[in-house]
Amino acid sequence: MRITRHATGGRPRLAVVDGDELVGLDAGVELPELIGTPGRLAAAAEAALRFRADVVPLAGTELLAPLAPPTFRDFSTFYEHANGISRNGRPEGGVAPEFFEIPTFYFSNPHAITGPYADVPVPPGCELFDFELEVGAVVGPAGRDVPVEEAAEHIAGFVVVNDFSARDVQFHEMRMGLGPAKGKDGSTTLGQFFVTPDELAPFRSGPSYDLRMEVRVNDQLIGGDTLANMSWSFEALLAYASRGADVRPGDLLGSGTCQNGCLAELWGRYGRDHLPPLRPGDVVTTSVEALGGTRNRVVPGAARHPITPWRTA
Repeated sequence: MRITRHATGGRPRLAVVDGDELVGLDAGVELPELIGTPGRLAAAAEAALRFRADVVPLAGTELLAPLAPPTFRDFSTFYEHANGISRNGRPEGGVAPEFFEIPTFYFSNPHAITGPYADVPVPPGCELFDFELEVGAVVGPAGRDVPVEEAAEHIAGFVVVNDFSARDVQFHEMRMGLGPAKGKDGSTTLGQFFVTPDELAPFRSGPSYDLRMEVRVNDQLIGGDTLANMSWSFEALLAYASRGADVRPGDLLGSGTCQNGCLAELWGRYGRDHLPPLRPGDVVTTSVEALGGTRNRVVPGAARHPITPWRTA
């Protein structure tokens, strides 16, 4: 099934997609509440479709992010992306051997999650604003130290992710051996649909899914890939995330950027002049087969206020 979240009466409401209509679930309930117990989301959707107490057209409805994830772990699973982006400031590039030893991730900002059609402001002082085309798996039932063989039972569904990035901020902060952090702190947009795994069964390819992924700026195709090119499966991501730690309903696990799915990767391959960074007025559109996508307009951001240390070496 496909689930959306839309604004109605000043409050968000979940709905199940039924053709070109949205059939509302019980008011006040949020997606993490429904996916923590197996079968609860399906029962809620079936009841909504049976009684059809709240029905609105899909077209013209203001869609929000399908959920507000309590945590967002963003991984790196596409080898060609990692190889391309490694060449920024280091022409020889190269991917560390650890790429195939552990599915590394960083914690991003769950409060930066926004909707599929929301305006996205340029972060203060950023001159190299970028997008990142990804897919996210959403945790269902909670777990800890989950084996890969059992991890699929803890994945409730999938969403499109566009992780907007302040690259100059990111490259600067990572010289300290930390991050990325502030460079990823501004906006992450989620696609309009939360899609359950059964919907993707026809696209299964090995441990992933053969879903075409594309990103455009001002309707010009920038790059694309297939989700099947992940080097690590979503089950492996969940198993690693849960190693010695709890994963809980609604936690978001990003695939990381696909090949050709961001400007920084292309800058690393072809030079900083290959494509310009995002500027106010640009419109970034992502699409992933069977999952939907996002379309966000870049707008001016706030001014950067200076900060200085109170003590120096």
